[in-house]
Amino acid sequence: MIRQFISKIEFTPRALRDYLLILLGSLVQALSLRLFLVPASLVSGGISGAAQLLHYALGWPIGLVVLAGNLPLFVIGWRYLGGPRFASRTILAILSFSIFTDLLIYLTGNSALTEDPVLNTVFGGLLLGIGLGIVYLGRGTSGGTDILGRILNRKLGISISMAYMITDSLVVLMAGFVFGWEKALYGLLMIYLSGVAADLASEGANITKAGFIITLKPDAVINAIQDELDRGVTLIPVVGGYTRQERAMVYCVVTASEVMRLKTIVHEVDKNAFMVIGQVSEALGEGFKPLQES
Repeated sequence: MIRQFISKIEFTPRALRDYLLILLGSLVQALSLRLFLVPASLVSGGISGAAQLLHYALGWPIGLVVLAGNLPLFVIGWRYLGGPRFASRTILAILSFSIFTDLLIYLTGNSALTEDPVLNTVFGGLLLGIGLGIVYLGRGTSGGTDILGRILNRKLGISISMAYMITDSLVVLMAGFVFGWEKALYGLLMIYLSGVAADLASEGANITKAGFIITLKPDAVINAIQDELDRGVTLIPVVGGYTRQERAMVYCVVTASEVMRLKTIVHEVDKNAFMVIGQVSEALGEGFKPLQES
């Protein structure tokens, strides 16, 4: 696995651009933590939220705990990260966020920009979401929550959005016992704002997208999507309106954070493919919201 991972690390201009975006997004997330969330005792969800709780309780460095908490999840969730090429971006996101979080304390300390809990909630949540959205633009993921969401979805049939809600809410619930329920309620609001900001920064307000791909290499495109995104596809025969030639259209529904990865996959398989990304108001079935809950 390690040899395969190293061989897939890219150093193309596009890849270097992605790495810079991931570094920038991780820095913005770390600034949100140090300037607003930690000084105000506001706990975000997922691994970073659990790291905050351990920091408050035991004094452990937040960045180091984030790194340690993500490592076992990374190993378990290797297959859900989109293959070694995209896993490398996840590693970069986790490492850079952990390092920035622990280094920034020497520049910012634990002093808050404001004592107002509402301002800390709003600006902390928006800054955290913008940082995550920038990481998505770099075709990276946030690590822990994304991996847990994938695992819960595959093993228990829970939709990814519901899995995010479960993991984040559990951390905020624990924060309620530590800091009081008022802080926990602010934390829930902050998580919602960060989710909205992440979607707007990366792909707009819609979480789910549909890809329509007309290609002369449908089998290769399908295999790449299934191998690297672990998403189902539908093959639809079509006829060109001008040429009257028979073609194949691959239809695929993905989350907003997977759109950039889908574009990359299709481009690498068939540079002459025609692709349309559409907005989906709701997706029901495997990998998304269970159909029986609609």
